[in-house]
Amino acid sequence: MSTKDFIEKDFYKVLGVPKDATEAEIKKAYRKLARENHPDANTGDARAEDRFKDVSEAYDVLGDPKRRKEYDEARALFGAGGFRPGPGGGGQFNFDLGDLFGGTGPQGPGPAGPGPGAAGGGFGGGLGDVFGGLFNRGGAGARTQPRRGQDIESEVTLSFTEAVAGATVPLRMSSSAACKSCSGTGDKNGTPRVCPTCVGTGQVSRGGGGGFSLTDPCVDCRGRGLIAQDPCPVCRGSGRATSSRTMQVRIPAGVDDGQRIRLRGKGAPGERGGPSGDLYVVVHVDEHPVFGRRGDNLTITVPVTFPEAALGGEIKVPTLGGPPVTLKLPPGTPGGRTMRARGKGAVRKDGTRGDLLVTIEVSVPRDLGDKARRALEDYRAAVDGEDPREGLFEAARGE
Repeated sequence: MSTKDFIEKDFYKVLGVPKDATEAEIKKAYRKLARENHPDANTGDARAEDRFKDVSEAYDVLGDPKRRKEYDEARALFGAGGFRPGPGGGGQFNFDLGDLFGGTGPQGPGPAGPGPGAAGGGFGGGLGDVFGGLFNRGGAGARTQPRRGQDIESEVTLSFTEAVAGATVPLRMSSSAACKSCSGTGDKNGTPRVCPTCVGTGQVSRGGGGGFSLTDPCVDCRGRGLIAQDPCPVCRGSGRATSSRTMQVRIPAGVDDGQRIRLRGKGAPGERGGPSGDLYVVVHVDEHPVFGRRGDNLTITVPVTFPEAALGGEIKVPTLGGPPVTLKLPPGTPGGRTMRARGKGAVRKDGTRGDLLVTIEVSVPRDLGDKARRALEDYRAAVDGEDPREGLFEAARGE
């Protein structure tokens, strides 16, 4: 608050009380106006926020008997008419503010009698004593800035199919929100006072060496800029309480196990009209008994018989959530070969789909009937002399 503002602003008019109002009347008027214009009760209303600042500024002066006396004396001294610009106009004044408010005037009788700073003069040690500490306290204009809500992190577990196709799931979350009992003010009556330590800014500066200063949250008001006169019994003066809510969250298609999804503005509500924080959801995906995942592609292992692998043929392969596809096996298909069914995989970010990767596994029967056994023995006799391991040992020895 500047010197000019301190003298020219009519704080009685701001609170709507007469100049001879009692402390109780001033307090009652402030409480009523503070409740009506508090930012937490008027989210997004800039006019109400400005009005709340003006009301808090007025009560910060008139609610303190000592400061009110200083304010009344200053207004009386200048006739409540404000500063009069000197010949320079604008911000120029026709007297020395440094001498007047700093108490640097002559300390005794001068040519024209006692000066403003004379001992025993009207204000003792000079007007600097009257206004000292009033104009260097940061002012009410610096207080109670909007604060962004905290970010929240939650977890959700999806089935394999939900992760591939996307799903809307309910999430129950607990987060910090404005205390409903005191409307987020922290004061039982809804009339907190500006923190005298940080003057409402919520921050304090300390020297960091080398001409630099460091800013930390104010420990007295916990960074809120306000201190409860009569602490709310629910939130114990913090203005914040734990709030539980259930919301429907859309998990996009194609999400991976362990992926962290950010949902803007879905976190804890802000303070004094500030924006909400963000919600971060960590996704866990259950395994599927048949399908696997490799990036945007799904994987599946399909068993085939030896005749199908050796002679070739067509096989049907299941897909996730859709009709089966038919793949053609070339003759002599080895076990472990991977075939591709295009467009049958997971959904990509652009809406297209990956592929289904089909790994062929040659099935070996455990029990053979007499007819099958004789056929295989005939086959072994027919290929007698063929050794699929020929050259394997030489290669192992590096020959």
